Amino acid sequence: MPDFLYKGKAYYNPVEFAMDRLGGIWKMPILWRLKDKIYRYGELKKSIAHASDKMLTTQLRELESDGFINRKVYPVVPPKVEYSITEKGKLAIPIVHAIRNFGIQLMEIEGIDIENYKPKENPAQKKG
Repeated sequence: MPDFLYKGKAYYNPVEFAMDRLGGIWKMPILWRLKDKIYRYGELKKSIAHASDKMLTTQLRELESDGFINRKVYPVVPPKVEYSITEKGKLAIPIVHAIRNFGIQLMEIEGIDIENYKPKENPAQKKG
């Protein structure tokens, strides 16, 4: 496949193009959560505790800009914002599922006990 430009950036293959849209440590976990229900920001933050506010906000904005999620703002006080997956975002779920399964296989190969695996607490979340 020949090189191509998208929004001023050169890409050399479709995998690079897709990973530029979905890559990053939190984009796939965000999509994975939104596949089942609508989340408010605070709910997402709690379910992805290791992500800083800045990183989570950045990843949400990029996913919204690329058309993978919707952001709905309600005109109430305090502000209410909900995130949901789009049809385009749903197209990525089988890929996320495959990568998740591959990650589990790699963990098993490396001898990580996935039955007792629990994500470590984010030190930044322990303030106070």
